[in-house]
Amino acid sequence: MKIALASDHAGYGLKTALAAALAGWGHEPVDLGAHGEAAVDYPDFAHALARCLARGEAERGVLVCGSGIGIAMAANRHPHIRAAACFDAASTRLARSHNDANVLALGERLIATDTARACLRAFLETPFAGGRHRRRIAKLSPDAGMR
Repeated sequence: MKIALASDHAGYGLKTALAAALAGWGHEPVDLGAHGEAAVDYPDFAHALARCLARGEAERGVLVCGSGIGIAMAANRHPHIRAAACFDAASTRLARSHNDANVLALGERLIATDTARACLRAFLETPFAGGRHRRRIAKLSPDAGMR
């Protein structure tokens, strides 16, 4: 599976570790930056990942910043993105099975590398449950609240 990864400077180290894990598991990481620890703005990288997924260049995405929260908020500005900031494998499994999250957001300052790898594995292996959750996800579209 092709997985796009992007981070700001605060998430660079964890993003690099997750890219290596993906490659080791037989997936193809698509690294969209940042490519170092020089200060950059997380929304730029969230938007780059959203464009990558919109073009079909990757099947899912992983975003990393200091907390995972800001970068997820930026990504969720795009209607085709369902980014979930997760903190353990259980929250990641729920994000996939109930919310069909297509982007995993993690915070390098808040999560250990081993826990992040467990989240990534759960993100890749957990299927969307469908059923009653489809109706709820449909209500996430930009115009759903206006009906």
